[in-house]
Amino acid sequence: MVASSPPRQPLHLLVIAASEEAAERLLPMLAKSDKILRIDSADALRNALADQPWDGVLYLPRVASLSLQAALRQIEEPGLDLPLILVAGPGEESAMHLAMKAGARDVIDADRLERLIPAVEREVREARHRADHRAALEMLNESQARFDALASNLPGMLFHLRRDAAGEYRFLFVSEGCQKLFGFKQQHLLASAGKLFDALDTDKRKSLESALGESAAKGTLLNWEGYTRGRTRQKWVNLRSTPHRFDNGIVEWRGIASNVTESKESEAQLRASRQQLAELSTHLEAVKEEERERISRDIHDELGSILVFLKIEAAQLAGKLPADAVRLREKAHSIERLLDQAMSTASRVARELRPGILKEFGLPAAIECQAEDFTQRFGIACRVQCDEDAIEPDPDTSLALFRIAQEALTNVAKHAHASLVVMRLRRERGNILLEIRDNGRGISEVDMQKPKSFGLRGIRERVLSLAGEFSIGPAEHGGTHIVLRVPETAGIEPPGEEELQRNLF
Repeated sequence: MVASSPPRQPLHLLVIAASEEAAERLLPMLAKSDKILRIDSADALRNALADQPWDGVLYLPRVASLSLQAALRQIEEPGLDLPLILVAGPGEESAMHLAMKAGARDVIDADRLERLIPAVEREVREARHRADHRAALEMLNESQARFDALASNLPGMLFHLRRDAAGEYRFLFVSEGCQKLFGFKQQHLLASAGKLFDALDTDKRKSLESALGESAAKGTLLNWEGYTRGRTRQKWVNLRSTPHRFDNGIVEWRGIASNVTESKESEAQLRASRQQLAELSTHLEAVKEEERERISRDIHDELGSILVFLKIEAAQLAGKLPADAVRLREKAHSIERLLDQAMSTASRVARELRPGILKEFGLPAAIECQAEDFTQRFGIACRVQCDEDAIEPDPDTSLALFRIAQEALTNVAKHAHASLVVMRLRRERGNILLEIRDNGRGISEVDMQKPKSFGLRGIRERVLSLAGEFSIGPAEHGGTHIVLRVPETAGIEPPGEEELQRNLF
């Protein structure tokens, strides 16, 4: 069984003929659904073209008021791609030749009109193909124009870089941004990818080659930063792209190269500013310690001496009271007890301001003394574990660790609602570790992010000034766990894992 062909679409045709009789000769070749309109003048053709779209034009010779050439010009003038087919009879060979030369799509012999409809359908298909091609080309041009506009306005250079199996690099595409970024025109960089590498210092060139090699070998993101060579201001460049590897060993990167000079300079300025702030903070801490030492000395030497003298005077006065002056004697003993409390408080304040025990007996003894004072003052048990008695960091480190322990205990007393604090001091691979745990209510992320958590900020800044590490978080069984690790000697990095292994053998 032969499959029937699908019905063709109805045709809308203009017929340029001198008379209705001449146009009616074509009717047997057309289907009932086809539509034709006979015209015989330039005005009629113009109006018909403006009225609706047509599939084609059939021209029958001997139309005195509208020549074939004039009809073709009128069709082409508005840019219409409307095929015109000449239907000519015997003896009109010259007309056929002139029609093809003028731009007619085909010539049909009037005695073989069975070729008319296939010829029309063919020309209609080709016209539609040409229209589709023009539309696709226009869309491509618009897309290319948008891409070019975006690429030219990007603060950098779009690139398509290829590395062949032999390891040679070649740019398949670079945008106009290469001129501003590297000082090369597009054609120069396309001609030689080596110009990109030549624009970098030797170290940065090796770094880029290494980054490209690693990205090609592992298929990882290329995210490289380096600076170009320059007589005055160096320009920092970031190359970012994901590689695409082919089976034949070729690797391609399609990405963007950006100018990150301003961000790098801002980072450098920020680092310098932080360094200045750190130096200022260190200076302020030194000034505070000097002031604490002066106040501690004044309390110990002057106020302590006055309190001791007052106690002696009070004792002598109580000894001279008559035996029957019971109430006066009790008042004198009360004064002595108050003086004892004042002397104890003055001694504790002096120790907190500047612990003399830190200089005389070292950091472990000073922390133990601080723990005892804390227990007596707040009624919270505080235990100290020291793995070694010979932990003797340099004076600045010792003082910083003592202040950190002091601040941590103050925070426990204010916020933790704890009944037990445990402090552990130990040495580990050239570092000193101080751990502080409590069994209080714990600490949350919100607590650590509070803008006025100056106690924690002070601890963190002290640890950073010692090139150490600091962490704080909830303990395993509730409460808070603080861990800080600082080098035992300021300015000396502790040995790494490899160095420790070498020392063991």
